[in-house]
Amino acid sequence: MASAYSARAGMKLEDIDGVEINEAFASVAMAWLKETGYPYEQTNVNGGAIALGHPLGATGTRLMCSLLHELERSGGRFGLQTMCEGGGQAIETFGGLDVMVNNAGICRDRMFTSLSESDWDAVMAVHLKGHFCISSHAARYWREQVKGGQPVSARIINTNSGAGLQGSIGQSNYAAAKAGIATLTLVQAAELGRYGITVNALAPAARTGMTEGVFADVMKKPEEGFDYFAPENVAPLVVWLGSQEPALVNGQTFEVEGGKLSIADGWRRGPELDRQGRWAASEVGDAVAQLMDRVVPPAKFYGN
Repeated sequence: MASAYSARAGMKLEDIDGVEINEAFASVAMAWLKETGYPYEQTNVNGGAIALGHPLGATGTRLMCSLLHELERSGGRFGLQTMCEGGGQAIETFGGLDVMVNNAGICRDRMFTSLSESDWDAVMAVHLKGHFCISSHAARYWREQVKGGQPVSARIINTNSGAGLQGSIGQSNYAAAKAGIATLTLVQAAELGRYGITVNALAPAARTGMTEGVFADVMKKPEEGFDYFAPENVAPLVVWLGSQEPALVNGQTFEVEGGKLSIADGWRRGPELDRQGRWAASEVGDAVAQLMDRVVPPAKFYGN
């Protein structure tokens, strides 16, 4: 179809310097690239999904396309299933399910005193509930396989954010949802390991529809050299997490931006005082002051 439209316009695809796909579904973008053979590097995948709250979203589309391009480049085989409410077609189409990547996301940024209940509910529904709903279907499928005597080595990859790890001013709803995903990852990893399922998360910093407007100057694509905030920089980590290699890596959150890769060192018990009995209210202030002198200063707010 794309070739036919090009011919009707009196040109060839080779004559076009760049293409923008305004579509929320990653499968549509990939179908375009496969049908036309058009260079991935000259294709910009966008969409109105962020404003509309689509389950995958333009951010997910761009990262998913980057992920699949990386798989194809490295010689991997892949199948892609666009999933909305209900989903389930991936198993019927490809005969099985091995990896689940949760990457749905929207923003409704407001200072806390200006945040409406609908702003809160929308972000929680897409981020936190979205992670639960899709993972729940996958986990039940894998559990049934194990009960039926089939070995399982499956992967769930959740998407977090620095906002969920350090907090982010003006994003209390988004930061709380992402913090929930961080804890969800820990619990999923602890519960699902018995079925051969590992669960990890990544907190990427990349130029997507959710960030390029807010951080336009910082994240703009350079005219030359390494594109530090290109979403393609995130794809290799997702490919690795979805492979069989990290079978013993479970319950971790990885931060990735540009060429940097790190593991988030989450909540753990810090300095402690033990009175060997109940504290009196009049004693708490002095005790807290002693603990504050010994505590490691928290990380700065995300984006600062």
